[in-house]
Amino acid sequence: MVRFVDREEELKALRERLPSGKFELIVIYGRRRVGKTRLVLEAVKDVPHVYYLAVEGDNLRHFRETASRVFPEVRYAGENWESLLHALRGRVIIIDEFPNLIKEDPGVLSVFQRAIDTDLVNSKTKLILLGSSVGMMTEKVLSYKSPLYGRRTGSMKLKPLKFFHLREFFPRASWEELVEVYGMTDGIPFYITQVRLPFWKWLDRELRNPVSFFRDEVDFLLRYEFTETRTYRRILEAIALGRTTPKEIRDFIGMRHSDITPYLRNLIETGLVVREVPVTEKPNSKRGRYYVADNFLAFWFRFVHPNLSAIEEGVFDVEEIKRDYDHYLGPVFEKVAKQFLIELNRAGELPLRFTRIGRWWRKGEEIDFVALNEREKKALFIEVKWKSLSEREARGILKDLERKSELVGLDGWEKGYGLIAKRVEGKEGLNNEGYHVWDLGDFNAVL
Repeated sequence: MVRFVDREEELKALRERLPSGKFELIVIYGRRRVGKTRLVLEAVKDVPHVYYLAVEGDNLRHFRETASRVFPEVRYAGENWESLLHALRGRVIIIDEFPNLIKEDPGVLSVFQRAIDTDLVNSKTKLILLGSSVGMMTEKVLSYKSPLYGRRTGSMKLKPLKFFHLREFFPRASWEELVEVYGMTDGIPFYITQVRLPFWKWLDRELRNPVSFFRDEVDFLLRYEFTETRTYRRILEAIALGRTTPKEIRDFIGMRHSDITPYLRNLIETGLVVREVPVTEKPNSKRGRYYVADNFLAFWFRFVHPNLSAIEEGVFDVEEIKRDYDHYLGPVFEKVAKQFLIELNRAGELPLRFTRIGRWWRKGEEIDFVALNEREKKALFIEVKWKSLSEREARGILKDLERKSELVGLDGWEKGYGLIAKRVEGKEGLNNEGYHVWDLGDFNAVL
């Protein structure tokens, strides 16, 4: 089995709940492949428990058979959910992909509510419900309209691992190669554990594999969330290819006279898309842009989807990806750089303790990151380049950054200027001049 990586806080939180002498209903959700099942099974590995993966049909019978193998007394229970839950009173019960139970019988939510209210609430039962359909878990299980509303004692949306955790999977890889891997896998444990180094040799082999997960992974992911996937697929494709405003997205997918707002809202709620506004503006700003939330989706729509026919025929050359990959890694490296800055901020190694950080743009001018401490009126402006820069190039970028910073409108604020790149010649000299310059050689400090 692959070594369990990170998740210390989540693991600790779950393990603290298990020995409590009271009822617990814990809901854990997050996109497919993010590691929910592994986290829970790691938490309960030393505790007697029932683990059941719900399927699309006949779950009551399957659950009864599974539970009775662990706790034989269950075989004497009645053939209904309330009787089974009563027979497992005081036990740890894990139901994975709980949305499949809801699809099979929407009334199961009320049944579970009744079982909790009349029996389990006064017991030491630990009921843990997992789901990969973020939309269904938030709407049917967590919302105030749900029969289970008010019964849960804890919930957790499991997010992808951070970039720097890739080092634990690939301890001998260079930071450059880890950025390349992250550009395809994001922090999704399943994808990370598929990769072998060297990355490009593995990717070439994987794309030629007739049973590769690349072929139908996105279809599975979208079907977990939506019944009609075509429009959502086209919107994701548009955003992945750089159409980030509603007008650009509408024009790309040919919906010029239709409202795509509900589709975008659903994609945001399910965690597949994020909406950003300039860091100095309010969240409801009309200048919002949309971005694909994880690198795997961006990679798939950028490189796999347009080439599916060639991949299926076995004639696709991975050099097609390699030629454009450095350009693609520009936004990926921005995500990495943001995580790097957050770690430096936690360690107190920046000229300010920022409380907000984000992009800024206006009328064709952009700054990759503006980090703000509004109470102290301090700002750090940062550019990110997935390039190797000479000292002269780096100095030019920093001087232009000083110019652009004046457009942000933070008059009277204390300002600093920074640069993060693949490599920077003469960075020590630039730092001595009062700039803040980092490259991949500084990443070891985060660990």
